Amino acid sequence: SSGINAEYGVSRVLKEFHGAGKPIGLCCIAPVIAAKVFEGVEVTVGSDVEGQDKWPYAGAAGAVKAMGGQHVVTDVNQTHIDPKNKVVTTPAFMCETAVHEIYDGVGKMVEEVLKLA
Repeated sequence: SSGINAEYGVSRVLKEFHGAGKPIGLCCIAPVIAAKVFEGVEVTVGSDVEGQDKWPYAGAAGAVKAMGGQHVVTDVNQTHIDPKNKVVTTPAFMCETAVHEIYDGVGKMVEEVLKLA
């Protein structure tokens, strides 16, 4: 066990959305919750290389892997789509960068969730 617990209500809602075939969009640290709730889910929290000033929270990628998820490296203005699980993720504030780059990534995440709806 990873020692991380997903709040019951959050876990329940994610499972209900997933079970109903509804798409799920998660950004920033939230993709780690998906890794806890959906075994094997593909998500991104950005970089997995620690020690880079731009990515101070790259260790979160290790948490994704430790919980049974698959981490996919992306830049802050990109998304990753797991078509099997209908989960769309983007790094957002996991990256130390200009707000407009975070905005672009979150906007793309919303667009991709709507395409899967």
